[in-house]
Amino acid sequence: MTRQPAPKHHAPTLGILALQGAYEAHAKTLATLGIATRLIRTPDQLFTPDGHSSIDGLIIPGGESTTMLKFLERNGFLDSLTTLVRTIPTFGTCAGAILLANDVQNPAQISLAALDITIERNAYGRQLDSTILTAPTKLPGGPLEMVFIRAPRITGTGPQVEILATRDDFPVLVRQGHLLAATFHPELGHDPRVHQLFLDIVSSTSSKAILASAP
Repeated sequence: MTRQPAPKHHAPTLGILALQGAYEAHAKTLATLGIATRLIRTPDQLFTPDGHSSIDGLIIPGGESTTMLKFLERNGFLDSLTTLVRTIPTFGTCAGAILLANDVQNPAQISLAALDITIERNAYGRQLDSTILTAPTKLPGGPLEMVFIRAPRITGTGPQVEILATRDDFPVLVRQGHLLAATFHPELGHDPRVHQLFLDIVSSTSSKAILASAP
C-alpha cells in the first residue's frame, strides 16, 4: 500500500492593528510561540486584490479606543474592518475589546459591533488604574496572570458568549465563536495561554474553511 503524505499545515498569517497602542507587545508574545505577524496600518492591507482576506486572524490591541477610531474613520478603514472581523478570527484586548463590542457605554461611541457584549468605558475612573491579579479561568494550566490598565468593564453578555474568566463577578475574558476579547493585557504578562487560545481558534477556523471548500 502506498502511503499518502500527511497534509501540510502552514503557519497562520496574523495581523495586528498597528494604529496606536501596545501592538509591539502582542508581536513579541506571538514570536515566543513561533508566529510571525504583519502590522496593519492601512485598509488595503486587509484584503488581497481579488477581495479575499490577506490574513488568517487579527489582533486589535489595547490603547485609546477614541484615538483608534479617528484613524479608522479615514479611507473607509472602519467599514473594511467591520467586514473583516465578521469573517476571520479576531482578538481584542482592552481598547480592542471596546471596538469589538456591540454596545459601548460611558460614554457611548461607535464600534465594529461584532461581539455581543455591553462594555463600559472608563469603568474604574479616568485616573490611572493599574493592577495585576492572578485568578482561576476556564483555560487549562492553573491560575492566570492578568494585567489591568484603566480597564473597561463588560456589564452584559449575549447568549452565545462564553465567559472564560471574571474579576469581581464581571467577565474579563470572553469568546463568541471566532471572536475573543479580554479587558486585561495578556501581552504584558508572562503567560502566553490567552494568545495560544487565539491561535487555536485561528487553526480551528482555518481547518473548517478547508473542509467546507473540499470537493
